[in-house]
Amino acid sequence: MTVTSWRSREGAPILLGVTWIEDEQAYNFAIYSRHAERVTLLVYHADDTAEPVNEFELSYLRNKSGRIWHCRIPRSGLRGAHYYAWSIDGHASANYPDWNEFDPDKVLLDPYAKAVHFPAAFDRRAAMAPGSNAGKAPLGVLTTIAPEFDWSGERRPHHESELVIYEMHVRGFTRRDNSGVGASRRGTFSGVVDKIPYLQRLGVTAVELMPVFQFDQGEGNYWGYMPLNFFSPHHTFNSTADPLDHPNEFRAMVKALHNAGIEVLLDVVYNHTAEGNREGPLYSFKGIDCSTYYMSSGDADAPFANYSGTGNTLNCSDRYVRRMILDSLRYWVREMHVDGFRFDLASTFARDQDGSIDDGDPPIFGEIRADPELCDVRLIAEPWDAGGAYQLGSSFPGTRWFQWNGRFRDDVRSFVHGDAGVVSALMYRLYGSDDLFPDDLSHACHPYQSVNYIASHDGFTLYDLVSYTTRNNWANGHKNLDGSDEVSLNCGHEGDDDVPRHVRDLRRRQIKNLCCLLFLANGTPMFRAGDEFLQTQRGNNNPYNQDNETTWLDWDLLERNQDVFRFFRLLIAFRRNHPTLCRSRFWRDDIHWYGSNGREVDLSPESRHLAYFLSGAAVKDVDLYVMINLEEHDRTFEIQRARPTGWMRVIDTSRESGEDILEPGGEIVMTSSRYRVKARSIVVLMRRRGG
Repeated sequence: MTVTSWRSREGAPILLGVTWIEDEQAYNFAIYSRHAERVTLLVYHADDTAEPVNEFELSYLRNKSGRIWHCRIPRSGLRGAHYYAWSIDGHASANYPDWNEFDPDKVLLDPYAKAVHFPAAFDRRAAMAPGSNAGKAPLGVLTTIAPEFDWSGERRPHHESELVIYEMHVRGFTRRDNSGVGASRRGTFSGVVDKIPYLQRLGVTAVELMPVFQFDQGEGNYWGYMPLNFFSPHHTFNSTADPLDHPNEFRAMVKALHNAGIEVLLDVVYNHTAEGNREGPLYSFKGIDCSTYYMSSGDADAPFANYSGTGNTLNCSDRYVRRMILDSLRYWVREMHVDGFRFDLASTFARDQDGSIDDGDPPIFGEIRADPELCDVRLIAEPWDAGGAYQLGSSFPGTRWFQWNGRFRDDVRSFVHGDAGVVSALMYRLYGSDDLFPDDLSHACHPYQSVNYIASHDGFTLYDLVSYTTRNNWANGHKNLDGSDEVSLNCGHEGDDDVPRHVRDLRRRQIKNLCCLLFLANGTPMFRAGDEFLQTQRGNNNPYNQDNETTWLDWDLLERNQDVFRFFRLLIAFRRNHPTLCRSRFWRDDIHWYGSNGREVDLSPESRHLAYFLSGAAVKDVDLYVMINLEEHDRTFEIQRARPTGWMRVIDTSRESGEDILEPGGEIVMTSSRYRVKARSIVVLMRRRGG
């Protein structure tokens, strides 16, 4: 007598989502819902996404284990279905903590779907209005026949002192006609592959992709910070319409980047979802188990806590939410081979169920580090949130995480802007920000944990930073009230129309100065795509909803601004060739700070100049002497540290292209112990050991 196993009859509570069981020619479905009272699986044929081809109502006596509902359906029982979703009902309550918003009329997307299908009639408004959204809701894809992917021949890189991060939006990178990418591949993962030779020429060693998880295509958020699902790549970033092909197009991009020596980091959003507040759409989590997935405000009239600035906040104090996040991270590492993650608004991870900050040891950090598949990937935090938490440095619970260093951005901008009393802060930032990442016995931080940046997607481009003093965000539809007030300067002329020659020259010089301060600092440098050829958004510093030429890279600028591109390219190469700049440990006794006259640094409020000597002996590298003069007049510096004949000029940002940064082997030998540094300029000298 053949005995059918319990799992074959009832389904299994693991793994969550849908799993193909080859031996049984069946699918296992599993979904978490603590408060559900009625759970129904819906399956759809490709030709009709409004009416299920079959429905399976689950019984808690047969198909529930703990808080997981599950079933196993033979392929024959699916009647040729390609897609699936859930209908869930329960006791809707506004009472904390068991507040829920069940709606049995809504077709719900599985949080663990590995690919998402949007019907032709998809309508976000249907998920926001009363009644059914059948035929208008996103559906999970049954992926039994998904093509396999061949990872053979992949060479996965891991950079240390050579790490240079390039922040990129997949669509915006190649969407323009002038990107040099074929029409069908523009704005896609395949388009990124086509531009790999450019990335290699530039010299970056990691790309940080702005959100690539499936986000709400009806919400209007071009940046992608409105996630609908945490396991599937965004459908419009693919060159084919078939969602079964989408994971493999992403994998092909990762493999190609890896084989070019470029790491792949994902900007991930685990702090909120696209469902917004009570007025937002009911796509998935809200209708599955609202009180588990979301933090409650405790206010029945406005129940969603909002520490993300988008209407809701994922409840990372709940173990099932944390399980989902870790399952997602593992999926992208194991199945997609990504090398690390940048966590948007990462301080939300430290919030308890009531929204307070857990100053002890929030569990998700330990769970990530204890996981054998995640313990050695790059973890980068945006160490704040929209609810007022600011944990930059040693106060962030992820003690070994990298962190976006907003203080580096602000202090470097202020110094170049000419603000008073900033020299001391600049010294901290160049040194590696040990005031934020202390290397004392208790903390033992590393300078590379500081991700140094001057411009990112969230704000002005580097060019706009020296071209606009006021934002120009009218196109965003918020009466120019959105976006932050940034420390910027226009170099004497606002905007990019009819710019006088001397203003254009000063803008270029200031961009080179900013570039120098970024790449000469200890820590991990990051810059945004297009800054290397003066990409502009014409003063829009919050173009989150601008899926147009405002945000798409204009590749004509690369040809027009070859001088700036050359400077970036050679400075990146200089940094990569000299590990003395980026070290595992702080420079300590290897650095000596000077004023222009060789004495101590002038720290007076009026000071805008300093110099430093960095010995490379400890890492068997060259010595460097850096002179920084951001004053409005020229200043003569006395070069310290031995005879002047040992020094060679590598960089002088006041000089014309071709002389502003010199190719290896073309350095100019110094014959004097003095150097006149032009106003608003930076000079870098190099001395080989024994010179």
